[in-house]
Amino acid sequence: MKNIKKLGVIATILALALSLLAACGGGSTSGGGEVEEEADKTIKVAASPTPHAEILNSAADVLKAEGWTLEVVEFDDYVQPNVATTDGDVDANYFQHVPYLEEYNAQNGTNLVSVAGIHYEPMGVYAGIKNSFDDLSDGDKIGIPNDATNGARALLLLQDNGVIKLKDDAGVTATEQDIAENPKNITIVPLEAANIPASLPDLALGVINANYAIGAELKIDEALATEAADSLAADTYVNVIVVNEENRDSEKTKALVAALKTDDVKKYITDSYAGAVQPKF
Repeated sequence: MKNIKKLGVIATILALALSLLAACGGGSTSGGGEVEEEADKTIKVAASPTPHAEILNSAADVLKAEGWTLEVVEFDDYVQPNVATTDGDVDANYFQHVPYLEEYNAQNGTNLVSVAGIHYEPMGVYAGIKNSFDDLSDGDKIGIPNDATNGARALLLLQDNGVIKLKDDAGVTATEQDIAENPKNITIVPLEAANIPASLPDLALGVINANYAIGAELKIDEALATEAADSLAADTYVNVIVVNEENRDSEKTKALVAALKTDDVKKYITDSYAGAVQPKF
């Protein structure tokens, strides 16, 4: 009989112990939920260092005031930010324009979408051997980027300044084969975009992307011409916030876009880049 009572006591103790363990487990689960909830208030964005990461960081305080933490992950290439976004390692990215995004989606079978245009970086024509468009003479060489997107931009900019005339339907897909008129018999020299600033001593003029101009310490206000804010290129090549399609209307996406489209961020862009980067909102 005593043994039976002892067994009953032991059973009761075991039951209490299991109950306590379950309670501890429940507390742990609750704690995990709190951590998860806290992590969910972090917006992680992949970006190029300049100017994209800098512009994002200028919006950090706005997001903080709304209860969000911004985490910017910098990449030096134009592939990994989209990979990270597709894989869900980040919530969004900011480094590209829509033509690049569409080409990336087509080549990789992805479904990334643009949710907001933030800024554009006007391409400029810079002096090399010649100091103006009027100084150009027969056979002079003008360097342009050798990639399709920026090469077309360069040709459009040269057309806007009377150097060449393109076929009427050329638009943002223009190539050298679309040059309909070349009154000064200018030689177009396609070069790696990053190498054009260093090549200026061998060129009459060079058409240079803003980021490479900044890197070469060329000032946008010293350019002979730049893409206008209302130009086809400015509308086409505006840099955008990109997310997975299913996150298009998420709270994180809405918060990020709202924070970037503020007067404070617009002022930051205007004050920081001397016209080499311009707000587009």
